[in-house]
Amino acid sequence: MKGDLRALDVHNKKVIVRVDFNVPLSKDFQVTDDTRLRGAIPTIEYLIAQGAKIILVSHFGRPLAKLLPDGEIDRNKFSLRHVVPALSALIGKEVVFFPDCIGEEVLQKTEQLSPGDILLLENTRFYAGEEKGDPALAAQLALLGDIYINDAFGAAHRAHASTTVVANHFDVTHKAFGFLMQLELDNAKMVQLDPKHPFIAILGGAKVSDKILLIETLLDKADKIIIGGGMAYTFVKAQGGNIGNSLVEDDKLELALELLAKAEKLGKPIVLPLDSIAAEKFAPDAHYKNVPSDEIPSGWLGLDIGLVARVEYEEHLQGAGTVLWNGPMGVFEMEAFAHGTRAVARAVAEVTKQGAFSLIGGGDSAAAIEQSGLADEVSFISTGGGAMLELLEGKELPGVTAILKP
Repeated sequence: MKGDLRALDVHNKKVIVRVDFNVPLSKDFQVTDDTRLRGAIPTIEYLIAQGAKIILVSHFGRPLAKLLPDGEIDRNKFSLRHVVPALSALIGKEVVFFPDCIGEEVLQKTEQLSPGDILLLENTRFYAGEEKGDPALAAQLALLGDIYINDAFGAAHRAHASTTVVANHFDVTHKAFGFLMQLELDNAKMVQLDPKHPFIAILGGAKVSDKILLIETLLDKADKIIIGGGMAYTFVKAQGGNIGNSLVEDDKLELALELLAKAEKLGKPIVLPLDSIAAEKFAPDAHYKNVPSDEIPSGWLGLDIGLVARVEYEEHLQGAGTVLWNGPMGVFEMEAFAHGTRAVARAVAEVTKQGAFSLIGGGDSAAAIEQSGLADEVSFISTGGGAMLELLEGKELPGVTAILKP
């Protein structure tokens, strides 16, 4: 099967593994969330056991967008060497770091590797060619290894030099998906290809414009779409509701009505929150009250789904066969407005316990389920918000296509 890592002979081979180590760091450069590091461990451990020489490649942050006052790259703040202690501890083995990712010295370093060694190279985004998909940079990266593995699902929707273009230098017998990437694709197929019905999608987040394609795709597949978060107010206003100062995309009001009409025609309800927690200002200590979503007072703004909506959404989820959740129900970063998101997290965990397949679509939804302490009680949490969104919209991901291409 194309893309199958286990089908490749990696023993004594130099294996380039594109990982996603774009992890959050504290001010003193400690890893504060090691989810992405842990995600790469199964592939790394397999390669160690098979006697491969492992060369880890990743981006980290956006160094070219945040230059120092003198116009130079901040090579300390954006260095991948900060992840080495945490990564070494997780693997239980020394990880050697090298302060560049291409060039003669890197080539020499890769030639010195023994089977089972792990070499982590410096941030690929120190080179402008990375995000531009520069063929010259990709060619230099390709020189480093005999085999290329893409395990960076979180960056698979970007046609960058190290995620996509480099794979063109390897034939199908010398490239594959890492185990995390394969797991992400397999779980997405559970929703895309043959979902168990009733299939209920929960969509949240700030903007309708970010989810238009997903809503249109889901109207063909899902039985019901539940909407929360800031995007709900564009639908509420489109239907004539008073939403005060709530987030709204006025240029998408007509589109919202079209989506509601299409859903009604298909007999697939789009469920909006009947009530909201409205606050007098956007602040954690703001005065707030529970009001109907279409009667938010002038100057106030909806920051979470209300008490009735929470119960109603829980009832809608009962008996679900498949649940897709993408986007929080409110401003969950503020304690006062996190309760709607937590209620949905509990409801999703409950239906999973009853036999539903639940896919949490990465990004804020993943953070919300982790924050709720229910990460172990859902079927799968994606590590790639943008990549999973594009995959579920039916788009081809460049990083995936590049592995399958001869």
